[in-house]
Amino acid sequence: MEASVSALSGIFILVPVPDPLGAHLAEIQRAHDPRLANLWPPHLTLIGSSGAGPILADTSVDELRTKLTPVVQQHAPLSLKFGAPQRFTGRDIVVLPLDPNGPLRALHESLRAAGLRTYNARFPFTPHVTLTMYPPLSREREQRLLALRIEEPLVIERVQVYLTREPQPARLLLDLPLSAPS
Repeated sequence: MEASVSALSGIFILVPVPDPLGAHLAEIQRAHDPRLANLWPPHLTLIGSSGAGPILADTSVDELRTKLTPVVQQHAPLSLKFGAPQRFTGRDIVVLPLDPNGPLRALHESLRAAGLRTYNARFPFTPHVTLTMYPPLSREREQRLLALRIEEPLVIERVQVYLTREPQPARLLLDLPLSAPS
C-alpha cells in the first residue's frame, strides 16, 4: 500500500558497495562531490527513491524483520555489471546505471511486494550508484565523469535497511544477507 504524500523522512533499503569497489567509487565521489561523499558511502537504493518510495518511518523494526527476512532469503547473491555513466536529463546528477531487469528487478519487486507501507515513487525503477549530485557540473567535469568505465562488477550479498529523519544522520535498522543458494 502506498501513501500519497511525499516523504521527508522514511525507511530506505540499500545495497552497500563492498570494497575494494566501494573505496574506488568513494574516491570518485570525494573528487567530484565531497558533500555526497560525506553523507553516504557508495550504494544502490532498492527501495526509497525509484520504483518504490520510502517505507513509512513509523514501521517497527520487528515488522521490517518479519516481512523482509523471508524475501531476502529467497534471493541468491548477484553480480551485476555497470553501464557507462549517465547524466540524468536536466539535472546535475551523474550515475553508474545497472540493468533494471533480470535478477535485480526480481529482488526489487519482491521487496516492494513484502507488504510494507510506502510513499509513492517519484520515478520509475532506475537502479544506479550516484557519482555526483550536489555541485553544478561544468562541461569539463561532466566529460571526465561520463568517460569513466567501471569494469568490476557490483556484488550484492546483502541489503541494509536505514531510517532517515533529516537533518539527523541515517540510522541502520537491519542488515540482511541474501541467502538462497546460487
